Amino acid sequence: MRKSPIDFKRRHNLLDKKTLKKNLLSEDFKRLTISFYRYFSVDKNLEEFREEFYLYCEKLYVLGRVYIASEGINAQVSVPEHHYNTFLDYLSENIYAGKRAEVKKAIDQEKSSFFKLIVKIRKNIVADGLEKDEYDLNKVGRHLSAEEYNAKIREKAIVIDMRNHYESQVGRFKGAICPNADTFRSEIRLLPDLLKGKEKETILLYCTGGVRCEKTSSFLIKKGYQKVYQLKGGIVEYAHEIKQKGLESEFKGKNFVFDDRLGERVTDEILSQCHQCGNLCDTHVNCKNDACHILFIQCLECQQKMEGCCSKGCIDVTHLPEKEQRQLRSGVKSIFESKGRPLREKLVNKF
Repeated sequence: MRKSPIDFKRRHNLLDKKTLKKNLLSEDFKRLTISFYRYFSVDKNLEEFREEFYLYCEKLYVLGRVYIASEGINAQVSVPEHHYNTFLDYLSENIYAGKRAEVKKAIDQEKSSFFKLIVKIRKNIVADGLEKDEYDLNKVGRHLSAEEYNAKIREKAIVIDMRNHYESQVGRFKGAICPNADTFRSEIRLLPDLLKGKEKETILLYCTGGVRCEKTSSFLIKKGYQKVYQLKGGIVEYAHEIKQKGLESEFKGKNFVFDDRLGERVTDEILSQCHQCGNLCDTHVNCKNDACHILFIQCLECQQKMEGCCSKGCIDVTHLPEKEQRQLRSGVKSIFESKGRPLREKLVNKF
């Protein structure tokens, strides 16, 4: 049995990224990447809740990212296939109040998604910046199946992408409004102006797995919008359903995901361009210079030419001894702006 990498006093991983990835590659079993969320009132101390959940996940070798708040839980995790049903039973009993756990399996199960376990206590399970009197989670938009969602789109409803701009850049529903926002917190504040005067029109919301739409639909209903709907299970569930039922996909391109895969293909269309050469491409990468680590789109040719970096300056940094690179990274945020914000013109001519 392998040695646990967990410091049980602080409940977090102590091993470096290289070792963690090596451990993952040495596993002789398959993993399933799943996501789930549930808004509910956590009736115990959050530290206690976090500790119990962390220890159970560690026991089953569950990896991934989990956010816990007094309003519920939001998780994206990788579960050993042989522990999958056991884990679902645990979720049903401890998270879903004895009901069947509502989890979504990732579209792409071939690539590794997570290499460590992170369980954090947050103010909200998704950072929304809303005050409690701005929404009521007892009143949310009706959840639509893929078939129902497609029908509403064809009725010329207003479709809104509740994800960040770099997510919609590589995949989106046809005709969707994609607000130019870096965060959910800023995007949700844009909606009243975007939808001014449309209180009686049909509004369709979608996001990756549904958790952002749950809060958004409640926010809009509180604002007086009367016909608010949301995609059940988000893009992840939609992709499974259209495949199972042989439906036409109104979503085109890739579904961005917040793990090592950085994307799952839904359809063959490529909607974006390499930020360096402008050729069609929808592959997100992080700059190999860890002092930068900016998220951007880079084609295979530019990856080779630029050694996985966003600029010549970052290439130079990656050629420095590791000690010097660590010194550069120490206390430094990205030398660029936030995720994906530099547009193509800010990267062109850097090499």
